Amino acid sequence: MSTVASLRSPAIEVERLEKRFGRFLAVSDVSFSVRPGEILGFLGPNGAGKSTTIRMLCGLLRPSAGRALVDRIDVALDPEAVRKRIGYMSQKFSLYQDLTVAENLRFFGGIYGLAGARLAARMRYALEMAELTDHADSLVSDLAGGWKQRLALGCAILHEPRILFLDEPTSGVDPLSRRRFWDLIHDMSGAGVTCIVSTHHMDEAEYCNRIALIDRGTLVALGSPAELKRRSLGGELLRVECAPLDRALAALHECPLARDVAVFGSTLHVLVDDAAARREPLIAYLAEHSVEDAHVTRIDPTLEDAFVQLVGRGEPPREPGWAAGAGQASGAQA
Repeated sequence: MSTVASLRSPAIEVERLEKRFGRFLAVSDVSFSVRPGEILGFLGPNGAGKSTTIRMLCGLLRPSAGRALVDRIDVALDPEAVRKRIGYMSQKFSLYQDLTVAENLRFFGGIYGLAGARLAARMRYALEMAELTDHADSLVSDLAGGWKQRLALGCAILHEPRILFLDEPTSGVDPLSRRRFWDLIHDMSGAGVTCIVSTHHMDEAEYCNRIALIDRGTLVALGSPAELKRRSLGGELLRVECAPLDRALAALHECPLARDVAVFGSTLHVLVDDAAARREPLIAYLAEHSVEDAHVTRIDPTLEDAFVQLVGRGEPPREPGWAAGAGQASGAQA
């Protein structure tokens, strides 16, 4: 296949992927594709199926049904070939704590078949990328969480893979380290590396080109952050600041003006059909239910609002063609 044709081909293609563990269906009928250089975020609650999907795509778990091509290789037919072409960073940073930084890099380089001048060059790159050049002889157990994170990434990309899977890579690290890590992901994406990243952080999902929302093993929604926010609610949002909050929440659950209501910190987000028309009647309704001086304002939906509506309800998108259309260019989770 020519270079031009290769660039046009999806880096990952998944058709009706399924994984069963006995009677338990962990991943159900998931289909999507990912473009070269795209950052796809897997977003969903614990146990949703994000990690299971990633492990199937890495050739670590055999699918129970369906088909997945990674760099045009069938993961079920040749998982070893897939593993040689990808980088994989697990949730726990699979590093050897009793080895030094350099020893870890040398070990993983050997696994990927690197030796001699190329291994030395890639180790230098990884040390510079992780900002660990002055700590090459330090034990990994002595490193801070952010440094361990970047070292794990360096180990995963020593062999210059074109596709990178990052499973909850920022768990347990500080916000500054998370931001630095995402800068590295965007640098790799800019160089043409396809990245699939699972996360529980809403702010991180905003950094992705597209997001796959996963719930109970099913691909609930797929699209850019802006698309998810715009198309998931099917209405407009009002923010209610008031006291007591619990009384307002109970009243709004029975309010015919409110299509849905959810707690966001010390406020309520209320879904209505027309924010401008419903604002004053909503204030009056709350006053009738002993919630005085409520401050109600129209707000733009956040990704968390979309998440609550789509994953919290466990329902498909309101627009039937949405997931199918988005599936032509994005991904799912485990």
